[in-house]
Amino acid sequence: MITYELCLLLRVMPKPELTTTLKRAAEAIFEKGGIIRKLENLGTRDMPYKTSVHGAVHKKASYFLYEFNAPPSSLETLLDAYSRDVDIIRRQIYKKKAIEPFECTLNDEILPPAYRKDVQELISEARKLEKPKFSYNSGLDYYPFQK
Repeated sequence: MITYELCLLLRVMPKPELTTTLKRAAEAIFEKGGIIRKLENLGTRDMPYKTSVHGAVHKKASYFLYEFNAPPSSLETLLDAYSRDVDIIRRQIYKKKAIEPFECTLNDEILPPAYRKDVQELISEARKLEKPKFSYNSGLDYYPFQK
């Protein structure tokens, strides 16, 4: 199954109500055959702009992030169920990209630029290029800028 991220913006409410809302969101994923990998609380903060949902205007929200695996056919029904929930201000599901492996080059990056291997290669390539030389020949028999 594909890994998805569900970003939820919940209205500001006490912790008992918040936990029941998060459980409702999780149960919806379980009902569609999904598996929750991670739940992350990103805190309560001001929204970038005020939003009107379910007859109320919201300026602050609690941000949560679910990481889950589910069949792609269940995503539309999940979003539909979340759009009807009164406690959810905004919801969005993103496909999570696989993390590409990389080699840590911190020891090379700490070196001053003149000693880095990639910078030395750039300098050697620049020296190989032919650079145009300035020519004083302007067609005049004298230099007009009084050297």
